Amino acid sequence: MNIAISLGLALLVNRALRGITIFRAAYYIPVVTSIIAASMIWMWLYDPNNGLINYIVTSLGFKPQLWLNDPDIALQALVAMRVWKGVGWNMVIFLAGLQAIPKTLYEAAAIEGANRWKSFWRVTWPLLTPTTFFVFVMATLSTFQTFGEIYAMTQGGPTGSTTTIVYLIFVYGFERYEMGYASAIAFVLFAIIFVLTLLNMLIGQRTVNYDL
Repeated sequence: MNIAISLGLALLVNRALRGITIFRAAYYIPVVTSIIAASMIWMWLYDPNNGLINYIVTSLGFKPQLWLNDPDIALQALVAMRVWKGVGWNMVIFLAGLQAIPKTLYEAAAIEGANRWKSFWRVTWPLLTPTTFFVFVMATLSTFQTFGEIYAMTQGGPTGSTTTIVYLIFVYGFERYEMGYASAIAFVLFAIIFVLTLLNMLIGQRTVNYDL
């Protein structure tokens, strides 16, 4: 979801319009916002009594939710927050990839009668695969390293539904002082990230197009 939204935003801001830099900056602001400050904002948004999201939900006639206190939806609520926090970074990467594509290719496609949709699938997407691959790998690594928002918003709860590997390392290493167990978990995390990165590299060699 993060990658799709980021690519959509990059396509929207990849235009020579007056004031477009304001929109680019606005989408990037969450990236440079402190994770603790962002967590406080989203905790207010998710507040079951006074939160903006529940206000909108009830205004639409739906039942208010205990977003961060319900084991069934707490993880999804945190995922939404992470998408908001990281989409700007991926947007910038995609924007750089889009601007590296020669304009002459789009002109040639237009001469051949291709509309915007065909130009995207025949020109933009194939030449954007290296950028997409990079974003996918970095997003995967970032997901496994999630900690700040968990620590600030849920502390792994409710009932462990939002506990991540990094947060588990923190609990065993710095709260229970079981350094050996924490080190073992950290080694397992390293192994998982290493294997996933290796698989991504092998897949990328077959599917990524590096030719302009």
